[in-house]
Amino acid sequence: MLVFPNAKINIGLNIVEKRPDGFHNIESCFYPVGWSDALEITPAETFSFQSAGIDIPGDVATNLCAKAYEMLAADYALAPVNIHLLKAVPIGAGLGGGSSDAAFTIKALNELFGLKISIEKQLNYARRLGSDCAFFIENKPVYCYGKGDQFEETGLNLAGKWIVMVNPELHISTVEAYAGVQPMKSKTDLRDLVVQPIENWKNTVNNDFEKSLFPKYPVLEEIKEKLYAAGAKYAAMSGSGSTLYGIFEEEKDLSGHFKSFKVWQGYLK
Repeated sequence: MLVFPNAKINIGLNIVEKRPDGFHNIESCFYPVGWSDALEITPAETFSFQSAGIDIPGDVATNLCAKAYEMLAADYALAPVNIHLLKAVPIGAGLGGGSSDAAFTIKALNELFGLKISIEKQLNYARRLGSDCAFFIENKPVYCYGKGDQFEETGLNLAGKWIVMVNPELHISTVEAYAGVQPMKSKTDLRDLVVQPIENWKNTVNNDFEKSLFPKYPVLEEIKEKLYAAGAKYAAMSGSGSTLYGIFEEEKDLSGHFKSFKVWQGYLK
């Protein structure tokens, strides 16, 4: 079975408060994008995991795809499989690439073995693997809160708009990103802001991580400014970085503007 785990962007990201368990409560909107990995799962005599493309740090035991298989295998006595991941979505880039791989592993195993696991149960399995893994189970635009694993429907619809995503191949760890923020409840409700015309977002929809990371890594702010200069209706950093994105009304090839960086561009659905 071959599936294509896609990335996501954050539209707005407010760090609300630190939780007793050490995590943070956030408010954001997650939106799926087409930048994808390729994940193949096939029957095998013994379980194995291999990857190609972008190098994935750590060993098999720490990989989220392997953990997803082990989690379901423990509950459903699954036969062994081989998982092969072609990694294309940058790591540590604020795009949820590893979380998507894990969620798509759950969905693929469910289909491959005919497990008939309900969506709610798949969501709960995904939550055990990481804060934003659960988003990729249904993989549709949502308002998220809590650790980023609780969701509400949203009227946000960017279908037909063009997105340009620029990754300067700068790895920013979650620990580093959170170290620079001061949690604070937002004065405005993000759910109301994102259903306003996109032209309004520049002054109202913010990513709290930008305030501390832009001075530390000036290239991030430079990319954002270039996206606006090229005509983006809205530009921001996704998650805790380091990917910046710009949303345009019409198709625009900006690959020549960012020759030193990884660029993905395409239509939103």
